[in-house]
Amino acid sequence: MSLLSQLSTGRGWAASFQHRDFRFLWTATVVQSVGMGMEFVALGWVVFELTNSAFWVGVSSAARMAPFFFLGIVSGAVADRVDRRIFIRWITLLGSAMAGLTGLVLHVYYGPVWPIIALSVGMGSVWAFTMTLRQAYTYDIVGPESALNGMSLATLSQQLGGVVGSLAAGVIIERAGIANQYMAIGACYALSLGVLMWTREPGLAAARTTQSVLQNLVGYVEILRTNRTLLLLMMLAGVIEIFGFTHQSLLPVFAKDVLGVGAFGLGIMSAFRQGGGIVGLVVLAGLGNFRRKGLMLFIIAGAFGAGEMAFWLGGNFFSFVLILSFINACAMAIDTLNRTLMQENVSNEERGRAMGSWVLSIGIGPVGHLGVGAMGERFGAPMTLLINGSILLGVSVASGLGLKRVRRLP
Repeated sequence: MSLLSQLSTGRGWAASFQHRDFRFLWTATVVQSVGMGMEFVALGWVVFELTNSAFWVGVSSAARMAPFFFLGIVSGAVADRVDRRIFIRWITLLGSAMAGLTGLVLHVYYGPVWPIIALSVGMGSVWAFTMTLRQAYTYDIVGPESALNGMSLATLSQQLGGVVGSLAAGVIIERAGIANQYMAIGACYALSLGVLMWTREPGLAAARTTQSVLQNLVGYVEILRTNRTLLLLMMLAGVIEIFGFTHQSLLPVFAKDVLGVGAFGLGIMSAFRQGGGIVGLVVLAGLGNFRRKGLMLFIIAGAFGAGEMAFWLGGNFFSFVLILSFINACAMAIDTLNRTLMQENVSNEERGRAMGSWVLSIGIGPVGHLGVGAMGERFGAPMTLLINGSILLGVSVASGLGLKRVRRLP
């Protein structure tokens, strides 16, 4: 079936929606992602307001991502031991509490930035477990044949929620203040929890190991030692995180210092970023279980790097958001492809740990965020992205030519 015919066939594009629990998980993810979109805008803005420093924005992003590195392995080991349907509810409840606590702190405190960064570590911990559990549970529900479709639609739900959250954030910050912004984030998490309560089954493809979490951690090392494909996919995810996804840390700098559009403009930029991701995911979901996913991985990574380099050319706000939309379409597509390939290349009992591996890989993002913040302070935001984009493009081409094992993945 051709690409156009697949995209025009609702059954193929939305195949995973035939599963009742996937519909509830998808809806809950949309709602929670509204809060996540708000949080992305809020954290960068409040830190830049308090410090007027691109480096400290990078530090806050690094702190938010640090738990992904330290908890990636643990979250994977836990995900293979627990009922993912139930555990994700508790994690969502914790996220609501953390956002509410941040809002309370900002209501009574607006001084040094450290308490805000410390709380962002707590939210990052919530998301480290959330991402691992959600990806594995999605696969549980839809099964291997619809894995790419289900993962694409699950990520699409994040982008849809992120668009709404990003647009709402700019308005709420300017009209109600940053503290009330975090209260709204907590409310989104709570509403998401309410939707998750409607899920019924652990999933068609679910397989829970009988080993303890400690035994799973020991087995984790063995998986990484023997499964070279998984290890290579982890390394690629880490490189893309450091030189690709870290561009997000510089968006507050572009909004305030380069383009001069303020918090409301930052919300619009974030919405376009999420909207670009939606386009990429719609195309990917419509492709179904296509062949040569490994080759596609390298092609999209190269386009991601080239898009970052285009920021150096400058231009007005309109051209900026168009480029931003394009690179996030690449970012969401490559991220989803990577997660799908990771789960397809391990046994059914190891899929939670495979997603923990992905969380661990993107957990090295703080290195990139700190680097981007320091470079942005020294060279400016456009030059920083030119450098990062050049590196990502070069690594993508070299890896695509040299890593036949990954390039030939079906």
